[in-house]
Parts: sequence; C-alpha cells; structure tokens
Amino acid sequence: MRPDRLARGVTDLLAPQVLVIAMPPVIGLLGQGWAGAAWGLVASVLCGGVPAAVIAAGVRSGRLDSHHIVDRASRPGPLLSAVAGVLGALVLLALLGAPRLLLAVVVAMLAALAVTIPVTLRWKISFHAAVCAGTVVVLAYVLPAAPVLLAGAAVVALVCWARVRLAHHTLAQVAAGAAVGALVTWGTLAAFGVE
Repeated sequence: MRPDRLARGVTDLLAPQVLVIAMPPVIGLLGQGWAGAAWGLVASVLCGGVPAAVIAAGVRSGRLDSHHIVDRASRPGPLLSAVAGVLGALVLLALLGAPRLLLAVVVAMLAALAVTIPVTLRWKISFHAAVCAGTVVVLAYVLPAAPVLLAGAAVVALVCWARVRLAHHTLAQVAAGAAVGALVTWGTLAAFGVE
C-alpha cells in the first residue's frame, strides 16, 4: 500500500467525527452495560452527528473543501455547530441523569473545544490528533490503562504521521493537538473523580 493511500485511510478511519460518534456508546457499554450504551448513543447523535451533518451539508454546497476541513478559515462555522451539539448533549444528559462517566466525557469534549477553537483561529492545530489522543485517555479509564496507553500512543502517532504525510499539518500542529487532547481529557476526568 502506498504511503499516501495509507495516510488517507488512517485520516478517514480515525477522523474526529468517526471517533466522537463511535466512542460514547463504547464508553457507556464498558462503564454501565447496555443502558450506558444507550446513553452513549444520545451523546453520539448530538456531539458527533450534529457537526457531521453540518459539515456534510457544507461539503455538498461547496462551502467546505472536505469533511476534514483542510482550509482553516472554513472551520469556525462547523466548530460552532460542534460546540452547540456538545452543549445540547451535556444539558440533556445532565437533566436526564446520565452516568457520571459519560457526563465527564462530554465535558472533556467541550473543554477540548474551548482550548482548540481559539487556537485554530490563528494556527491550524490538529483536531485529528486532539480527538484521537483524548479518546485514548478515555479508553484508559475504562480498560486496563497500561496496554491501552501503549497501543493508543501508537495509534495517535499513526494519526499524526498521516496528517503530516498528507501535508494537512506540520509536526508542531499534530504534537500540539495530541498534547491538548490528552491533557484536557485527563484533567477533566480527574476533576470529575472518574476512576
């Protein structure tokens, strides 16, 4: 397989939309069983589905270059839709009594957006790297931490390589994204006292 083709495959398979849609039901299932998975689906629809729909509409209309939003200047609208979706999920899940772990995960998404959005307005931080690193941290809370962190570090490194290989980011941009995603997620889960 050619390196560029591999990089595109990794970029698509581990895109922020994919991870944000897939992760909450998995976390809910691991933490609370099938009831947790149902709560996770609610989070998936709002946190991932809403921005994905906005981005898909933008791509179809020609306002956005792709579902990866390579052009940094095009990011504010879709990112605001992500904030709205995550806030909506947080309010709904809190009002309906969702499990604490899932609330912590949604707050971590919001906190990561609060850090990355202002940065991306001036510098193209990697959302791929941030979301992937945050996902690894969340999984390390519900699965055996050492193997998850070891395997997860390799996956994050692969995502970072792919983004740089495709010339969508610099090494500094993917490193910053990964650091923000991991640190903000870890800090949020720790603040919630999630064990």
